[in-house]
Formats: sequence, structure tokens, C-alpha cells
Amino acid sequence: MNTSTTTWALRPARPEDVEALAELRATAMRPDLERLGRYDEHRVRQRLRDGYVPEHTSVVVVDGELAGSVTLRPADDGLRLENFYLSPALHGRGTGTAVLRSLLARADEQGATVRLDVLQGSAARALYERHGFTEERQDPIDVFMVRTPMS
Repeated sequence: MNTSTTTWALRPARPEDVEALAELRATAMRPDLERLGRYDEHRVRQRLRDGYVPEHTSVVVVDGELAGSVTLRPADDGLRLENFYLSPALHGRGTGTAVLRSLLARADEQGATVRLDVLQGSAARALYERHGFTEERQDPIDVFMVRTPMS
């Protein structure tokens, strides 16, 4: 898929999107979770179901098809970026960068600090670092990152 011809958009998530997004999460996270010895085919889906908040979640639509999700929810100290998953077919094609850039522009307009966590060893960490996120702390599974507003 060529990013110059790929069209993407964000649309508000709906309650009925939960199962498709849980399946996408399982597919997208499987390689990293298996590498960490933490893949559980039921738990990976249930964690999304348990934390699903459609009013703070957007569905990534690429060429008219559901291709990802991202949650940007208010937190006491700014915003939390969660559940940012793209179909593996889109990895490395610029869609994640474009989506992240648009979300961070919104956060910057609000003057909001954004926090997230990413699995240890995940390629997504490099994407976040390119967009100004720095490590706050880590544990054996996750790296917790923060980005202050850009002016």
C-alpha cells in the first residue's frame, strides 16, 4: 500500500465496534506479547473490551475500511494515549505517523501533556520517540512515556 494513495480518516467509535477492535488488538499485539511470553488469546481481547470507552476512542478508517483504533482520553495530568493499533498490513507505511501527528496537534492546541505506555521492545516506541515522547519509567513489561506540549 503506497501512503501517497492511501486515504485515512478518524471517525468516532461506536459501541458495536468493540469486537472488531478487540480482534485488531489481538492481531497487532500478538508478536510483541509472544516475544514477552505474555500472549493469551482471550485476555488480549478482554482487556480492550474491559477498557473500551467509545466516547474517547476513534476508529482509523483506511480506504473506507476499519484499519485501526486510538483512544485519547482525559486524565488528571493531561491526556492518555491508549489502544493505538493499526492493521499489521499498514505498519511502516506512514499511516500511524499521520494519525499520531493529528492527535498530537490536537493535544498541543489544548496545551496538554500526553502520556502512554508501550510494550518493552515494541517498534512503536521509535514512532513515539520521533514525535517527542521520552521515557518516564519502565517495568519488565512496559515503558511509560510522556510528551509535553509543543509550541
